[in-house]
Amino acid sequence: MSRTWIVLGVVVLLVLGIAAMGVGQYNGLVQAREGVDASWAQVDNVLQRRADLIPNLVETVRGYASHEREIFTAVSDARSRLLGARGPEDAAEASQALDSALGRLLAIAENYPQLRASEQFTRLQDELAGTENRIAVERRRYNETVRDYNARISTFPTNLFAGMFGFPRREYFEADAGAREVPRVDFGGE
Repeated sequence: MSRTWIVLGVVVLLVLGIAAMGVGQYNGLVQAREGVDASWAQVDNVLQRRADLIPNLVETVRGYASHEREIFTAVSDARSRLLGARGPEDAAEASQALDSALGRLLAIAENYPQLRASEQFTRLQDELAGTENRIAVERRRYNETVRDYNARISTFPTNLFAGMFGFPRREYFEADAGAREVPRVDFGGE
């Protein structure tokens, strides 16, 4: 076997090795991106669930406090903005606006004892609280998935393939700075 054939064989093996590594890296990046998209779909599902609860809650409150039109409009606008949000940053801002409007809507109950005693209102409040917990869980899962993905596309040699094949960094679904403060709502009325 001539020396040329040996060199050629080594070059072919190197090229095949690099190609196999590239295919492996690309497939891993695609799986990571799909994981981020699947996590976001879960966040979107629970946000949709919360948005679906709102019309019933608004109608229940409206039944007792029909003259509070301003807050009904604010909740409706915030809900529409959340449903039209594109991406985690828009959704986080819209979710914050909806949280604020819902807080004001729920605070209205303080002025209407019959509303507070309503079984339907209590049930909707409980469902809303459960949905908020689901949102928090899915937000955490999404952010963990994004953290892993962003770390993966930033480390060598994956960063070379990520740049070559167009895998950009993904946004976190972060809560607004004001959301870190615990809201104070008193339904006791005492």
